[in-house]
Amino acid sequence: MILATLLKQLFSRPATNPFPVKYMPRSVTAVLREVAAGRAKIHPPVPTPKDLRGKLAYDPDKCIGCQLCVRVCPAKVIEFLPETKKIRMYVARCTFCAQCVDACPVGALATTQEFLLADTNCYSPNLIVE
Repeated sequence: MILATLLKQLFSRPATNPFPVKYMPRSVTAVLREVAAGRAKIHPPVPTPKDLRGKLAYDPDKCIGCQLCVRVCPAKVIEFLPETKKIRMYVARCTFCAQCVDACPVGALATTQEFLLADTNCYSPNLIVE
């Protein structure tokens, strides 16, 4: 069984996305500078699936402070802020399971199509949602 699977995979094409090698720009640092300045945007090389569970989005106006999302999050991504009765999410910890989205009774949480979240600082403003 294992040998058959090994031989099948050995002679089949890779199932992975060719990103970033095929779509690599000549100068990555120049592209990143353009993106940081807001003059360019990084586009994924393939269309994302409609049901992709990407970066979390939070609507604080809808949030009622029930803390259900905090209780169901297995990765402890969500922190409750008692002074404002709102939440803060540390996306760098997220496993993108969307349990918080399912648990929210008022629809204050949602997943987005954004998945290019690599950063050198896990506390970057890009990775903290309030």
